Amino acid sequence: MAVPVRASRSGRRSRRFELRSTALYFVLLAVILIVVGTTVRTATAAAERHPAWAVALVLMGAGGVVAACRRGRRISAARLARRAAEALDEATETAVEALDTPPPAPAAVPVAAGAGPYGGHPDVERTVPLLEPVDEAPGDTWQIGYEELDPDEFEQAIAELCRRDGCLDVDVVGGAGDLGADVMARTPDGRLVVIQCKRYRDANRVGSQDMQRFGGTCFTVHGADVAVVVTTSDFTAPAIEYAEQCGIVCMDGRELLRWQAGAGPRPWEPEFVAA
Repeated sequence: MAVPVRASRSGRRSRRFELRSTALYFVLLAVILIVVGTTVRTATAAAERHPAWAVALVLMGAGGVVAACRRGRRISAARLARRAAEALDEATETAVEALDTPPPAPAAVPVAAGAGPYGGHPDVERTVPLLEPVDEAPGDTWQIGYEELDPDEFEQAIAELCRRDGCLDVDVVGGAGDLGADVMARTPDGRLVVIQCKRYRDANRVGSQDMQRFGGTCFTVHGADVAVVVTTSDFTAPAIEYAEQCGIVCMDGRELLRWQAGAGPRPWEPEFVAA
């Protein structure tokens, strides 16, 4: 008696085999896509640093495509994945070597035979000009523009002139409640000099009221031996008349510049004559 053949089992085995092939195909396809993406990312990073490697990789890829087309044979999925993995390893090694390669050293400039260490004639030494040191001491008052100073700076400048010319115990006392005295100093011969500083523009002259306020305190309050009013501008006629009556020395802008330059008398010297 003949035994019937079960066709259903062969159909199941055939269907089961097809499912395995399909699953393997998709797995290999996913692997290939990952490999290709990693290769492209690595090649892009290498191309940013070394464009020459990018051109080489493109040429290698093009050569591989042409070779595959010429062969004309079908490559299995497993072989394709293996070759893709090998290509990925080679590309990764190439990119790493390119990134680790130090930049080329600059070419040395040839030096002519017989030239000295600085070039030129071997017997000529290189000389470097030396700048003279700049004296930043505050004693140099020649370059001061008094009209550009504020009142406090002007008082400091007058005090510096007194120090320069040998006065002792120079003190700036100007401010609120100074009673007309801005600078006080002791001359080399021991006399007390009381100076009032008036930093005015040319159009603003020292008037008699300013002079009278100073005259009321310079001798009686401060005990001055020499009372001086120094200004960057000039004095009115009534102010000069009052100063002559009280014995106050008037030094205008021109006499101040002469004192500054060392060409004119100092305000406490007997030969001083107001301009």
